[in-house]
Amino acid sequence: QKLRFFQLHKMLYLIGLGLGDEKDITVKGLEAVQKCSKIYLEHYTAILGVDVKALESFYGKEIELADRDMVESNEEKILHSAEKEDTALLVVGDPFCATTHTDMFLRAVQMGIKVKVIHNASIMNAIGCCGLQLYNFGQTVSICLFQGNWKPDSF
Repeated sequence: QKLRFFQLHKMLYLIGLGLGDEKDITVKGLEAVQKCSKIYLEHYTAILGVDVKALESFYGKEIELADRDMVESNEEKILHSAEKEDTALLVVGDPFCATTHTDMFLRAVQMGIKVKVIHNASIMNAIGCCGLQLYNFGQTVSICLFQGNWKPDSF
């Protein structure tokens, strides 16, 4: 008999956190976070209503902050982690409300990394509580948070 060795496939999880606090994560999202060895919180496209310490306490995991530079220019750190161990990128709102996260998804797929996306509420659907309807808007844009001396060229 031949012994077969199977490579364990590691996963990159893109997990939406919702809009409020540490308890807005979905059950699927929380289960994924608890499986992961490495967890990053993308913290420049939106602001979560609680500090990272609240997330760490509720999820029972350490979380590394991922600034604009890491997510857009040095994404290899996150992707190489996902090649070796289950890795999560936590995103305020829904992962696919910003092109940055779509880019991360596509790069992971190109590298042969399995990706699982766990959606959540975002400003795109929460705006309905104000009586506004998405059907009445034109294009949407995201404005990144300013960082130190950096701001978008359009400002």
